[in-house]
Amino acid sequence: GTPESDTVCERCPEGFFSNETSSKAACLKHTNCSALGFKIALKGNEIRDNICQENTDTTPQKCEIDVTLCEEAMFRFAVPTHLTPNWLNILANSLPGTKVSTENIERIKQRHSPQEQTFQLLKLWKQQNKEQDMVKKIIQDIGLCENSVFKHVGHLNLTFEHLNMLMASLPGKKVGKEDVERTMKLCQPTEQVLKLLSLWRVKNGDQDTIKGLMYGLKHLKMYHFPKRTIQSLKKVIKFLHRFTMYRLHQKLFLEMVGNQLKSVKVRCV
Repeated sequence: GTPESDTVCERCPEGFFSNETSSKAACLKHTNCSALGFKIALKGNEIRDNICQENTDTTPQKCEIDVTLCEEAMFRFAVPTHLTPNWLNILANSLPGTKVSTENIERIKQRHSPQEQTFQLLKLWKQQNKEQDMVKKIIQDIGLCENSVFKHVGHLNLTFEHLNMLMASLPGKKVGKEDVERTMKLCQPTEQVLKLLSLWRVKNGDQDTIKGLMYGLKHLKMYHFPKRTIQSLKKVIKFLHRFTMYRLHQKLFLEMVGNQLKSVKVRCV
């Protein structure tokens, strides 16, 4: 407000809430209950968070991973170093197949930082066009990438203590012991590390998992952590930064989007 007029408030956007009246406090994102292994007991609104409760359904729960490491690495790599103001709209209009709606584009802009917006747009576009032949090829390539990642981490059989150490080493909000226990019940030993990394990403507002893991590995030296596991995770990071990701990037942006978007990207860099 000003000396002449009062502060004008507005409601939080869909998926966010604020339980205080303030001109400075930001709206908070609703807790993703399902990603944490719970179900929604009471759906949140603009002034209240989702209330989660233990999922007691008789249907067996699956060890589902929201975003794979390869998918995340590929889409994050697509973000230009310097973004133009209209970059997201240009990208959305250039992508083939079913277009992401204007409403969804605006929602992405409201909820995410500029660097994160491209990733969220591509993720939504991929979901909407998964039956397109070109997108099927991208999904196939991501699958091959995931198989390579699994070769590095699939042999790991970490204890509860080791999984807790790994999660404690990551920056930001921590994946707690209860989450680790639940993951060990739901997931096979070969899936547990990838599932916990996915949970960390959810808890930290879609932060870059690869960067978080790189940070964590530097700090694991302070713990009595298996060297073999550290080496395997370093190989995963190295693999995701290899030329393989450049080739996936070229397929997405050169074959599918075409020369128009290519010229835009050159001007942005």
